Amino acid sequence: MDTIMGIELFPMIALLIFFVFFLGLILWVFTYKKEAINELSMLPLQNDEENEKQNHIKQ
Repeated sequence: MDTIMGIELFPMIALLIFFVFFLGLILWVFTYKKEAINELSMLPLQNDEENEKQNHIKQ
């Protein structure tokens, strides 16, 4: 590893990329609209209700 020039720079670049990515992700999560989160959280339940309605219609 000592023979490669500038090898000590790559771990720092990787750390910086990961830090910026996760910092951006945290900012995105905390600034996301509450209404959108509630709507997305209800999607699995809405699909189940629609499936039940379709099953009752077919029977």
